[in-house]
Amino acid sequence: METSAFQTAKLTPKGERTRARIVEAATQLIYERGVARTTTEDVRAAAEVSGSQLYHYFADKEALVQAVIVRQTDAVVDQQERADLTTIDGLRAWRDSVLRYAQGTEGRGGCPLGSLGGQLAESDAQARRQVAVGFERWSAALCDGLRTLHAAGQLAPGTDPDALAVTLLAVLQGGLLLAQVGRDIRPLATALDTLLSLAVVAPASKPAG
Repeated sequence: METSAFQTAKLTPKGERTRARIVEAATQLIYERGVARTTTEDVRAAAEVSGSQLYHYFADKEALVQAVIVRQTDAVVDQQERADLTTIDGLRAWRDSVLRYAQGTEGRGGCPLGSLGGQLAESDAQARRQVAVGFERWSAALCDGLRTLHAAGQLAPGTDPDALAVTLLAVLQGGLLLAQVGRDIRPLATALDTLLSLAVVAPASKPAG
């Protein structure tokens, strides 16, 4: 059972901080260990709260996992919205930031949102729906910039920016998975570069002199 909006709305500032600390601890542990290997006792210890405190905010592990999905969704969407995909240079800068992230983690953990979907899609229908909504939000954030590129004539003829956003997200998920299992970002770089080379029109070169 998920914590209700009414319960969350009635939290004091101190309560909000405590709840956020629990979610932060759960997010880190689940990212490192996976959902199945993370217990509420692990979270309680990492967040330095009592059992009664944890269960005051989350009725069970399922509710805690749902809060982690929301947190990871907000994080990836916020980061995507901060990226400027309205220019070719901005799109390339986003590509570079994705590779830096994967390089920094050596592929471990895969995608913060996609890994949750892979673990929960067949075992938790509510969690699966939440992850699906998260991907819809992520795709919409990608679309915003790609539509601007399309309007400026910077996408290859016949390219649908909405379809490209979905394709880019799918390529990103597959590339992050390959980076995770191979501990190598080169497949991710190859996949992104191949798609962008096909979808993006290179700026015209300026005349010499």
